[in-house]
Amino acid sequence: MTAHQEPLQPWTVYGQQQLDRGYLPPVPDRIDWGFWTGVGPGAELLGDLRGRRVLDIGSGPGHHAVHLARAHGALVDGVDASPTQHARATRTFPAEPGVRFVCSDIAEHLDRVEPYEAAYGVRTFGCIDPLHLLPALRDGLADGAVLVFSALHTNSEGRQPSASVAPRSDFIRLRGEEPIPVRIWALTPGLWKDLLAEHGFAVERVDLIRAPEPGNPVVVQLIRALRRHTGD
Repeated sequence: MTAHQEPLQPWTVYGQQQLDRGYLPPVPDRIDWGFWTGVGPGAELLGDLRGRRVLDIGSGPGHHAVHLARAHGALVDGVDASPTQHARATRTFPAEPGVRFVCSDIAEHLDRVEPYEAAYGVRTFGCIDPLHLLPALRDGLADGAVLVFSALHTNSEGRQPSASVAPRSDFIRLRGEEPIPVRIWALTPGLWKDLLAEHGFAVERVDLIRAPEPGNPVVVQLIRALRRHTGD
């Protein structure tokens, strides 16, 4: 087991629990980068996707990829390293036009395909070691490609993001199930910006998406960046 395989185990357990429950989220009417429907920007941050090759990082059950293909004409590859999460997607969308689901480590996948014209991750970036993910994205996105992702900023206990590139312990919680321990990278916006700059990306905007109900401390970061042109 490598350092990058170890964090996969919680998501394999989670995916199996969702398979056992038979739970599959519906294809949404829009992309919600946070946890709350209709709060914050949507897919417009990705720009015009019609006919463009797009990478979904940690695609899970596949509903976001399918939305972008159906509503925006994107050609989406949904990549997830968890076999149970991949199974959720392929069982629900076995032959969806414009969508391909791949079960693979993201870096290994990017090493064997042509560069993408856009990439996104809906609350998945914090689940992958950025020092593993960002070099792969630098080499796997075309010059000028847009990258949009959301990641946890403040959790349900009000714990603030870290100023160092180190994982911390958290839990995946499903009603009626034991919490699943997981490692996440909850980093400050400034640290994300520095890491992205080091790996060839220029951050254009950072939003903090807050829960609509009073007293909920959960905050999600939303970052839009561009892959700088080679030589810049």
